[in-house]
Amino acid sequence: MFRDDDVRGRPLRVGLNLVFLGECAGGVGRYATELAGGLLEAEPDSELHVFISRDAPEQLREAPWAQSVRWVELPVRLSGPPLHVLAQFAALPPLALARRLDVLHSPANTGPAIAPGLVSVVSLHDLIWLHRAAEWESSAHIQRRMDVLVRHCLRHVDRVFADSHAAAEDFVETLGLSRERIDVTPLGVRPPGDGATVPEHELRARLALGDARVLMCVAQKRPYKNLRALICALAGLDDDVMLVLPGAPTEHERELRELADRLGVGSRVRLLDWVSDEELGGLYALASVFALPSFIEGFGLPVLEAMAHDVPVACARVAALPEIAGDAALLFDPNSQDEVTAALRRLLDDRALADRLVARGRERVAQYSWRRTGEASLAGYRRAMLARAPRRFSPARAA
Repeated sequence: MFRDDDVRGRPLRVGLNLVFLGECAGGVGRYATELAGGLLEAEPDSELHVFISRDAPEQLREAPWAQSVRWVELPVRLSGPPLHVLAQFAALPPLALARRLDVLHSPANTGPAIAPGLVSVVSLHDLIWLHRAAEWESSAHIQRRMDVLVRHCLRHVDRVFADSHAAAEDFVETLGLSRERIDVTPLGVRPPGDGATVPEHELRARLALGDARVLMCVAQKRPYKNLRALICALAGLDDDVMLVLPGAPTEHERELRELADRLGVGSRVRLLDWVSDEELGGLYALASVFALPSFIEGFGLPVLEAMAHDVPVACARVAALPEIAGDAALLFDPNSQDEVTAALRRLLDDRALADRLVARGRERVAQYSWRRTGEASLAGYRRAMLARAPRRFSPARAA
């Protein structure tokens, strides 16, 4: 048991489990990459040990905070059999103990929860893998593995971090997790001026956009992201509006292409592959409207990223999105195509409304920084160290 004066009176020694992190890791990858910097910004004397695999992205070691942490590379790769999962559960606890760490934090839904002698924390971002399992992953084996790993972690971990209050309540209602064991640690957003972007004229030429108004969405190409609603809306919008959808290709992309062709808007849709941060920044800069029509979100980081780039936002009135967007976005029912189309048309055509939302978006973004994520995380670590949270998890059966 940790002493109160010891926990509150000194910087912490924290291990970050980034063994899972590879290229194209999406929003969870963004969070994992930014978390270390946020922790150090909040408490510069923290001692961070970052555990990675051999397939960790090269840019990870080039992050602004990279020289301020201690790197530990495990001799595993992310391709092939899931040895990296076994390595996390088997190797990380003894490595963390040998380094005399206080906390071992796994920021990607699962990780080693049983670690005698130190506190274990896991960030559980959402329950998409449970609520919409078949849309999240077609393999029943992978679905079951995720279910088993998450429930194991929740039984044994000292503290659970949620990205939003909406996600936290979902964990309580769906999984029976005690609210007392959850800390809400909202994500942050980086100001767009921090990095170079691809110029607008270059992107417009490359994507054959001409002088079109661009409707944009950044989301995984999976059914629960409801991208089909944007393609259906496009058929009801002016001909000078084009839809740009960056993101790694999936099987669902073929269905989206077929839908666009069937509706006669295939030439106005750009289904891109994974794009670099420089390209993504350039796309935000040229976008007229950003929309996120998801059926479920644990946070919705692209909403804040769009606001940070002064893009007016429309998003679904579900899960965490109203909590994150506040009054800085036009909300719609993602199950109503008429509402989706009307919201996008209004935002494209009403310049005064768009300008008001951009101004509110700037205020909204100011409330979300990675430093605040770091502060909330450090507070959660200390609560776990002081109180070794009681085991109140009663796994509920999936519906």
